[in-house]
Amino acid sequence: MAPVTRAALPREVRVLAVVAFFVALGFGIVAPALPLFARSFHVGTAAAAAVVSAFAFLRIAFAFPAGRLIDQLGERLVLGTGIGIVAVSSALAGLAQSYWQLVVLRGAGGVGSAMFSISAMSLLVRMVPAAQRARAVGLWQGGFLLGGIAGPGLGGVVTDASIRLPFFLYAGTLAVAGSVGLVALRATPLADRASATAAARTTLRAALRMPAYRAALATVFADSWASMGVRAALIPLFVKEALHEGVIWTGIGFWCVAGVNGLVLLPAGRFADRVGRRPVLVAGCAISGSAFVLLALVQSLPVFLVAMAVLGLGSGLLDVAPGAIIGDIVEGRGGPVFAAYSMSGDTANVVGPVAAGALAESSYGAAFALTAGILTAATVTGLAMPETRGLADARAAAGASGSAEGGPQVGDQVVGVLDADREPDEVARDLQGGARSAGMGHAAGVLDQRLDAAE
Repeated sequence: MAPVTRAALPREVRVLAVVAFFVALGFGIVAPALPLFARSFHVGTAAAAAVVSAFAFLRIAFAFPAGRLIDQLGERLVLGTGIGIVAVSSALAGLAQSYWQLVVLRGAGGVGSAMFSISAMSLLVRMVPAAQRARAVGLWQGGFLLGGIAGPGLGGVVTDASIRLPFFLYAGTLAVAGSVGLVALRATPLADRASATAAARTTLRAALRMPAYRAALATVFADSWASMGVRAALIPLFVKEALHEGVIWTGIGFWCVAGVNGLVLLPAGRFADRVGRRPVLVAGCAISGSAFVLLALVQSLPVFLVAMAVLGLGSGLLDVAPGAIIGDIVEGRGGPVFAAYSMSGDTANVVGPVAAGALAESSYGAAFALTAGILTAATVTGLAMPETRGLADARAAAGASGSAEGGPQVGDQVVGVLDADREPDEVARDLQGGARSAGMGHAAGVLDQRLDAAE
């Protein structure tokens, strides 16, 4: 296995982080205005909330088509087009003259958002070597974090001046993000392009067989549930109704989460690149779960603030590990694999507020306990997965090996990482076919020996 490099991250990673900042900034600006703008068309609260849901549902519905577009057209074109769709639809939403115009335009924004987020994730993990992947994901998530912190405050001020102005500012921030992305990423070198396995494609069916991929799906679902289903939707109500405190304490709690999260991102990325993804994922799920156990057992302001800081630590770890795992297991363009990963988080964003909110009607403790249980289930999937940090090196070794010497050891490592729950002869046959389809005849010869041994 190659030693972990401490070289600086590629310039393109910083570019994607800037793009993420402007996207999140604009989204945060428009968020306070959106339900108020919907209500200005004389609709009820449920109808106003449906405008937000339209964006989320279209993100889910268009995830797989976006993944297929990535495989056909490439990440850069899909990324730029997606940002363009969100920008245009946002500007037109600011001009909407009816409720249904607003719903349709926000739905179109969801389509563009799916294209952007999935293509950006695919491009990010393919442009850096495995030894830098977790740090790159951490920096990218940091861009979203900073934009998400700055946006709502600015949006509140702007909304006071004009209910329509935030939509035009959102379009403007997206125009900046799209321009930066198209100009700075037009000739981005991909770290996996020189690999013999770059011609291969990881299918969704193959990915779902991998314990590591299933752990990443479970983790992003649990983390999104905790973030949107509980933190964003329930914590403000919990502070007011259960703790009997003012809204300022909700803001302080959110700052605790964001502050600790931001401090953890880059160190967590370095640790995941140096030691492994699995311990970061397991620790992140366990720590986040413990925060909700605290909230379920003790309802007091000091415990609330401690729990929010603990949640920030856990969520910071989970912002880097699952994405790095996805990058480790995908060969070449794997649009549908990234799409399913995105859908898992988006599904939690939609279902979480409804399910947790229904439980909170009778008990906030029950809603927090459910969230802790979901994070515990994700912890179990993390414990069951093999480490993926060395997978890229194992593949490279398999591709470079011109003889059978050392081949079985390489094969054992690849089999253990990819399909720990399948029979060795099944995995060896799949790898043999993949090696031949990628022009790696010599690697297939190594795998023939594994087939002979298995039979």
